[in-house]
Parts: sequence; structure tokens; C-alpha cells
Amino acid sequence: MEVRWAKLQPLVCCATGNEAAMGSSCETTSIGRTYAIVVLERSMDPSRPVGSAHREDTDKSLREERDKSDREFEEYVGRAATVADAVVEQARDDADEVLREAREADEPRPDRAQSEARGAEDAAIQHQRMEADAKLADERRERTRALAALFALERELTDSHLLAERNRADQAVNNRDDFLGMVAHDLRGFMGEIALRAAMLVRDARDDEAGARSRQVGQGIQRSTAGMKRLVGDLLDVAAIEAGRLHVEVVPGDVATVVRDAVEPFRSAAQTKGIELELEDSPPRVSALFDHDRVIQVLGNLVSNAIKFTGNGGTIALRLAVLGEEVMLTVTDTGVGIPADKLETIFERFTQLGASGRRGLGLGLYISKCLIEAQRGRIWARSVVGAGSSLSFTLPLTR
Repeated sequence: MEVRWAKLQPLVCCATGNEAAMGSSCETTSIGRTYAIVVLERSMDPSRPVGSAHREDTDKSLREERDKSDREFEEYVGRAATVADAVVEQARDDADEVLREAREADEPRPDRAQSEARGAEDAAIQHQRMEADAKLADERRERTRALAALFALERELTDSHLLAERNRADQAVNNRDDFLGMVAHDLRGFMGEIALRAAMLVRDARDDEAGARSRQVGQGIQRSTAGMKRLVGDLLDVAAIEAGRLHVEVVPGDVATVVRDAVEPFRSAAQTKGIELELEDSPPRVSALFDHDRVIQVLGNLVSNAIKFTGNGGTIALRLAVLGEEVMLTVTDTGVGIPADKLETIFERFTQLGASGRRGLGLGLYISKCLIEAQRGRIWARSVVGAGSSLSFTLPLTR
């Protein structure tokens, strides 16, 4: 975490209308000072704090709010000072008029001695007024300095609390990630053992009614452990994304082969629902820059979602096309479709299309988006409710 020093105006929090009445408001000149503002730099550094993008937004909003408060305060101070000075000037004009009328009533035509005496009186009054103005200016400057010091202290205290809170949050997240990593490692070991025993149960099942039941139970355990592995993997990926440690290894490769490899594991699941899973005609070989395993993961998320939201007897198609300097992969289904207001939010964390029949955590598309963007690609969705959806993503071609 980095602390950047920025030139800001002090925050106004205690201005009152009494200043205008007293004529002791702050001057309208800038009283900017240097305060500590917590600013998080966005970078690809693995040690980058969690949620730094949101923190940058918070810091930006804080700076904008402080600048706005300073501008409003300076405008208020300017108006208050103008009103106060106008009141004092009007009071002096009224006093001068009363004195002039009194003199004219007492002696309309003063002699030389009286004129000199009045001149001396006027000079004394003017001198007193100048002293009062100088004292008032000193009071205003002193009040300005006091307010600036107070505001600086308040803002530095706020920034200190914010920084301490962020440090505590980062420490808590780091502890969570460490704990999650240890638990995930142990869970994967247990799940591997369960999957191994389930495979042995399926393999050793006899060819009779009892063996068929055992085989069915073993296959159910295998499906459950596979789902648990995917869930643990998603949680670890999200933790890596938030911590800025998502690993993507981009190398040249054949995307067409990856698409064919990604389809096969889902054919049995599609056949169970009577869904036709087809691979449309595409170029036999397309060379692009991508991470093989991560693209398989993304395609797996898209195809599994398509199977989930496509009814019995539907169709799911995978298409590969070259567009300029990119290759586009599309998964199209004839399922329930996605509402127009959800076409972007489905790529956010923990987003589900429906509350009923909730499955998973709503992390698949969020992880897919992060993985594709990490490979310098784009991902988006198009849909017509009731007619199906198309989810597409791009990868850069090999030059």
C-alpha cells in the first residue's frame, strides 16, 4: 500500500453564520495545505492490495468531495466577508451622516477654529477606524490559520484511520487466503481419495442388479466430487483474482484443437437431457496466443451453463471464426435466454439468473471474464428471452 501526498484544500466542517455578523470570516484566498491521502496504485504487482480498483474510486471520491467542500466554503466565506464589510461600511456611513447633521444643527457655519477642531476629530475617527480594520484583518488571518490547522488535523486523522482500516482489511484477507489455500489443499486430497474409491466401486461392480446399483452410486459420487473440485477451484481462482495473482501462461497454439477437446467431456451430460451438442464447421487450424488450460476452463463454463439452461431436446452449438486480428469462439444455445438488463451483470461475482434452483456460487462467468481479459481478449453475451443465448469471446491471433 502506498501513501501519496497531495495538495488539497482543508475540509470545512464548522463554519457558522456568526462569522458574518462579527465580520471575522476567513479570507477568500486559498489556504491549501499538504495532507496525507491514501492512494492505491493499480499495477500488475502480485502484492497489490485486494480491491485496489474500488479503493482508487473511494480515494477519488474523497478528493473530489474535499475539493467541493473547499470551493463551497470559500464561496461562503467570500459572501460572509462581503456582507460583514458592507454592514460595517453602512454603519460607518450612518454614523457619519448623524455626525454631519448634528454639526450643522449646532453650528451651520463654523469658524476657522471650529473647522480645525472638526478636522482633528475626523482624523482621529479615521485613525481609529483604520486601527479597527487592521485588527479585524489580523483576526481574520489568525482565524484562517487556526481553521486551516484544524482541518489539516481532521483530514490527517481521517486518512490515518482509513489507512489503518485498510491495513487490517488486507491482513484479514491475507489470512483468509492462507486459510483457504490450506483448506483447499486438504479438501483436494480428501476428494481425490473419494474419487479413487468411487472409481474402484464402479470398476469392481458385478454384472447383476446389486452391481448395477453399486455402479450407479459410484458414478453419483464421481459427479459430486467433480462438482466439489470445480467449486474449490473457482474459490481459489477468485481469491487469486482479488489478490492480483491470477496465473495465465499465454503461448501460441491451435484454438481449433482446444474447441474440439472442450466439447467431448460434455457430450454425455448433453445426451442425458436429449440436447444435441454440435461443433459447427470451422477452419481446421487457427493459431492464436492463449493459455490452453484456461481456455478449456472458459469453454467448460460456457457449455455447462448452456446445458443447465437449455431444455430437453434443445441444441447447443460451438462456432469458431476469424475476425481481423482476432479469433472469436461462440457458444450458442436454444435455452431460456438472458434478460437484456442482465447481459452485462452476469459477468459480475455471485450473479445468478434466477433465485429458484440455485446452483453454484455464480462465479463461473466472472472468472471467465477475468481469464479472457488476462489473455487480451473480450467476452460478451447476446440473447433473446425464450429463444436462446450466444456467449462469445475473442483471443488475439498469432502474428
